[in-house]
Amino acid sequence: MDDLHLKEEVTASELLFKGNFLQAKRDTVRLPDGHTATREYIIHPGAVVVVPLLDDGRVVLERQFRYPVGHVMTEFPAGKLDAGEDPLLCGQRELLEETGYTATEWAHAGAMHLAVAYSTEIIHIYFARGLSLGARQLDHGEFLDVITATPEDLAGWCRDGTVSDAKTLTCTLWLQNVLSGAWTLDWKNGTSPDRAG
Repeated sequence: MDDLHLKEEVTASELLFKGNFLQAKRDTVRLPDGHTATREYIIHPGAVVVVPLLDDGRVVLERQFRYPVGHVMTEFPAGKLDAGEDPLLCGQRELLEETGYTATEWAHAGAMHLAVAYSTEIIHIYFARGLSLGARQLDHGEFLDVITATPEDLAGWCRDGTVSDAKTLTCTLWLQNVLSGAWTLDWKNGTSPDRAG
């Protein structure tokens, strides 16, 4: 597909803010019709979200306070990528640190762009099964509860607004399609650093 008639070209770029985690930029772009416009956006290092499947059919979720929205949110385990980190290794690390679970099998489901209008953030979606529970290794200053739910309960929470986190809503769509057999996953041994999929 030829998308050249839609592309914007950067003519100038300005760093507005550089924090420990995020950066904000303002770019001047040339539009396809030759006019110019500005684009303000956030540079994000990327992240991983994990859909942990228990042997009894339930999924593992977390509840934690999210400061920007001022609410406790119900979410699948997730975390940001460290510089150069393999997404699978990030998912394995985050699952263990936040929930205490390890998994024997992993499958890369896909990726999503969380907020394409103003952020570079990409979230890699992994499924994990063959779970074993150990001790959590929460980061300093990290407070969260680990809960479990049936896929039906989770879908109900998505429908009634209990779950409004975008990555968890997207992963619930993936979960429904995987469980119905409509979408398949390529499961790999959990000790391999290679991305599945």
